[in-house]
Amino acid sequence: MTLSRLPAADSTNTHRSSLSTVAGTDHLKRKFDDYASSSPGNGVDLLQRMKRHEVDADHTASSQKPFNRPGIDQIFPLPSAAECSSSSSPESSDRSESTRLQLFVRMMCGKSLVIHADRNDTVENLHQRIECKTRIPVKEQRVIYKGKQLQNEQLLSHYSIEQDASLQLVGRMQSTEHPVAWQTVDDIMHTVSRMHRGEKLYGGSTNINAKLVAFFSMIPKDNRDAIVTYVRIFSSSSVPAALVMLYVSTLDINKSCAKSAIKLFLNSCIALPKNQQLCCLQLVLEFCRLLRRFSPENKLYVTCRSTLGTMLEPLGIGGNVIHRESFSIGEEIFPFFKELADLMVKELRQNTGPSLCDVHKFSSFWKALRNSIKLLVSNRPIALPLRNMVLEVELGELHRLFETLLKTMDTCMLRIEASLGRRGIGGNSAEEMSSTWSQYLAILKIVNSMSGLYLGAKEQVAHLLNSRKVSFSAIVVKFAKRDDDHSWIFDYKEATTFESRRHLAMLLFPDVKEDFEEMHEMLIDRSNLLAESFQYISGAAPHSLHGGLFMEFKNEEATGPGVLREWFYLVCREIFNPQNALFLRSADDLRRFSPNTASKVDPLHPDFFKFAGRVIALALMHKVQVGVLFDRVFFLQLAGQNISLEDIKNTDRIMYNSCKQILEMDPVFFDSNAGLGLTFVLETEELGKRETIELCKDGKSRAVDSKNREEYVDSLIKHRYAKSISEQVMQFSKGFMDILSSGPPESFFGRLNLEDLDGMLRGGEHMLSIDDWKAHTEYNGFKETDHQIDWFWQILKKMTEDERRRILFFWTSTKFIPVEGFRGLSSKLYIYRLFEGNDRLPVSHTCFHRLCLPKYPTIGLMEQRLRIIAQDHVSSSFGKW
Repeated sequence: MTLSRLPAADSTNTHRSSLSTVAGTDHLKRKFDDYASSSPGNGVDLLQRMKRHEVDADHTASSQKPFNRPGIDQIFPLPSAAECSSSSSPESSDRSESTRLQLFVRMMCGKSLVIHADRNDTVENLHQRIECKTRIPVKEQRVIYKGKQLQNEQLLSHYSIEQDASLQLVGRMQSTEHPVAWQTVDDIMHTVSRMHRGEKLYGGSTNINAKLVAFFSMIPKDNRDAIVTYVRIFSSSSVPAALVMLYVSTLDINKSCAKSAIKLFLNSCIALPKNQQLCCLQLVLEFCRLLRRFSPENKLYVTCRSTLGTMLEPLGIGGNVIHRESFSIGEEIFPFFKELADLMVKELRQNTGPSLCDVHKFSSFWKALRNSIKLLVSNRPIALPLRNMVLEVELGELHRLFETLLKTMDTCMLRIEASLGRRGIGGNSAEEMSSTWSQYLAILKIVNSMSGLYLGAKEQVAHLLNSRKVSFSAIVVKFAKRDDDHSWIFDYKEATTFESRRHLAMLLFPDVKEDFEEMHEMLIDRSNLLAESFQYISGAAPHSLHGGLFMEFKNEEATGPGVLREWFYLVCREIFNPQNALFLRSADDLRRFSPNTASKVDPLHPDFFKFAGRVIALALMHKVQVGVLFDRVFFLQLAGQNISLEDIKNTDRIMYNSCKQILEMDPVFFDSNAGLGLTFVLETEELGKRETIELCKDGKSRAVDSKNREEYVDSLIKHRYAKSISEQVMQFSKGFMDILSSGPPESFFGRLNLEDLDGMLRGGEHMLSIDDWKAHTEYNGFKETDHQIDWFWQILKKMTEDERRRILFFWTSTKFIPVEGFRGLSSKLYIYRLFEGNDRLPVSHTCFHRLCLPKYPTIGLMEQRLRIIAQDHVSSSFGKW
């Protein structure tokens, strides 16, 4: 049988019962009659069991050590005399002296309490006075007078209680379905009580930990209701308060024992399944509250708060509101969030952090707080100042925290700019980025989320990021990692740079690892390049393309990254060759391509567009510039965006001007000319066949006028530039998605501007800079001052742009360099001396960006040899590896 427990403050003084007769079962129930026997023997057994670990409630016992150790009274304050008197009946001061009573209430430990009451007081008033002195809850008390239990609703006069009468206080027996669990927590409380009294127990810490392990092992992990029941047993036994009381003891052995037990409890809660951890939320909250009263800086409290943050994570995901009713957002969650916010600000200002763990927990508390605010406050964003609303105090303080964090992050971003200079991250190596900045992006994400609650706060965040574009882009490039949610950044796309947008888009690709055991191998015949490449790439499972690619041309020795770069360039040139009917050049920009509407005549066209999507994605993943540019209408469809009239301006200038004229024509003149005889139809011609397509139902008979001309132009653009190639775009997207590690193609292209994709596929728009080229070239076997090196750069300056790019292709297997210039290449370029004859042709090792030159005797001979390899049909056949 199990007896009821004392409240939190005196939890270590609770009774301990003997369960030897029921220890083997978990289904027995207990009862206690409403009326006790007049024989004193019936109360002896209960009294003896509860005396085992009970301290004198009025602290008069001389045989036991008192509980008021240093620090204890601050955590578990004793009630004041005023509080005790406040429980008296409000009419007591008006009653006559003749109705006053002095009563002696005999405690279970054998000592007595003196209680002053009034004959007209209720029994409940008497119980409240007893609770005020003993801290035993009213619901767990029973008072016996002349063998009869006093009922709460009756007056004391009902029982004819006399002056100086003796009453007996006994504990109320409870029914339970889990006697073994009750016995286990009883054992814990018994051990804690003995240790707190100063008894030296052998293996006290081990005993408590063993009981905790046993208690958690009883909990059926797949039954949420059962977990709630066991947690209630643990809580009602006041174990948390008892362990914290033991922890703040002046005895090191007690402190160590309690610390070990509390950590074990926290770890046991975290070990529960994620969906069950919330059941223990109240217990962990109680530990946090008690430990914080002792010392907010205490490491055990920080650990407990961290555990609470971990358990709150499900409350921040998908609007999960489990147990929302079991705790107060303002009183219990917000103080911890504010505490962490203050810690963030302190460490940010000192430039010492914060740590990943602190930011992660800060985020967890914020997500739980945010979701609860959303449930309680329907009108968002909230206008300031706040007036008469739910959580007014907390929301006001939260806004002050938001502004403090925003200003602090502005200072931090300014610090980064001062360190990097206006060149941004490109001007410094990644190693120069301070590790203390690593959590700035995560904090900005939380600040942005906070801004969503308040009117005008989003604009404040946008102003900060726009004014600190250099530092913002720097931390994005350095610290944005795969699998993190970066979608919020694109609410502030104007504050990003090409480098940061490119980095975020590239995070959607798998990390390329050159594992030779898992590389996808290809052996391609140059004379059948497109067909064989199609077979190797289209026939591969997507995951097999996520690693490295091993490329080799038939009957050639060269292998390695240089050959792979050459293959990318050559196969893309074939894919986008208009003669293959897959893609067409844009009418006004011959560098740009979009799908050919007539390509569907080939039954294999869906497969070839899927193949094209895979190849382009692979080229981007391997960071190879292939010299291809997409038309704007093609790009926008890949990004999942609608096409407007302005979007076709550089695609089809004639169509753009015609539509513009229709829209801008004077309405009266337009209608008087019968809308120029236009109807809702589109006339097309493919492969010599003319076709009329209705833009809407009965489009042939629907005339265009000044009122519907915008609808006509929108429909015309949609059909001509979107719907006509929708199948090709869909297949290309499927192929592209096969290479992405996460998200649809729209998420990749949506992170970029068209100009960003231009830079990634083709590289810089400017002509090759000889000075930049020279600055990123090193020599082996030659000196920079040798005649041959001087001649080499003189000859390059005399060449045309195409010839220079062929020399670069021969040297590196790429004709196009990154937007950043030569410093954006994977390594520097090298010129090695070739000792095998002084008149032979140059040789290259494209994998290492190495050009091997003989020591030519004259500049004329060197120029003659270099111009040979600058020919288009030669530049791609002299590379070694």
